[in-house]
Amino acid sequence: MTARVLLADDHVVLRSGLRLLLISQHEYDVVGEASDGLETLSLAEQLQPDLILLDLSMPYLGGLDALPNLRKLAPSTRILILTMYDDPQYLRQALKNGASGYILKKAVDAELLSAMRAVLHGEIYVHPSMTRILLNDMLDESRSTNKESTWDNLSEREQEVLKMVVLGHTSAEIASQLNLSSKTVDTYRARGMEKLGLRSRAALVKFALQYGLISRN
Repeated sequence: MTARVLLADDHVVLRSGLRLLLISQHEYDVVGEASDGLETLSLAEQLQPDLILLDLSMPYLGGLDALPNLRKLAPSTRILILTMYDDPQYLRQALKNGASGYILKKAVDAELLSAMRAVLHGEIYVHPSMTRILLNDMLDESRSTNKESTWDNLSEREQEVLKMVVLGHTSAEIASQLNLSSKTVDTYRARGMEKLGLRSRAALVKFALQYGLISRN
């Protein structure tokens, strides 16, 4: 079953390239294209797509401002921000306003497709470099609050695996970097998530943003 996608970007050339990329995958159906924020709202309400690839900078109504209305007009639609801005403030505001993911336009095709699949499966996807910036940005704030969390109850290996999960690494990638089997990685991940009382990567990312899981190195 193909996923129905709405492209929202004011650059015609970019939309054309995205359309060709998605059509070539045979798992996406581009059902509409919008060149400004107001048109995006109208098409989202009319088409009720599975996914919107949304630019932040568009005429009449920017992506950040459009997000709350999109959530109301198309509540079951996933929204993946595709932007040139690597500013953590934009990332934080986008997630707060209801985006399911945030990826940079400089990302290679394979990464964009991975982000789309993750978002369509109900996960939150953040460009790895942005995730690290945001986690580091939140670290001082989380330390200053002196909050205690169940994070300290996790084993060192469980913490290590979950940190890499937050940064967007797959089980196979984690296994390779830590010299473990994928099955062992999955066990550490499941056990750590259970201890934290979390059921999805999206919840883990939110936890990370609140408490700060990665120190500056």
